[in-house]
Amino acid sequence: QVQLVESGGGLVQAGGSLRLSCAASARTFSTMGWFRQGLGREREFVAAISASGGRTYYGDSVKGRFTISRDNAKNTVYLQMNSLKPDDTAVYSCAAKLSALISNNHRPNAYDYWGQGTQVTVSS
Repeated sequence: QVQLVESGGGLVQAGGSLRLSCAASARTFSTMGWFRQGLGREREFVAAISASGGRTYYGDSVKGRFTISRDNAKNTVYLQMNSLKPDDTAVYSCAAKLSALISNNHRPNAYDYWGQGTQVTVSS
């Protein structure tokens, strides 16, 4: 069974940085993405990356601050988060798609596998 395991969450002050990792148990995926869900909020698309890593996609609220990358030799996807704000506080979840279709990268229901999530808390 495929598993996605996130790590790297924690507590950070506003303006700080964190790097999240998502380790996959198998390399059978196409696009991989990150989503987040804050308390009382809907799940929000954060970023996605193509199978080769050559294409990346970002939600409007994180453009210019977050960077997604992947190391296929390690079956791992990363999310570097800089200039963090209190509004970035959320549970961040990694997700993986079997399909290479890119038009639905921002939709949670396009993804086939999900990690358990990791908490990111940004204090003001």
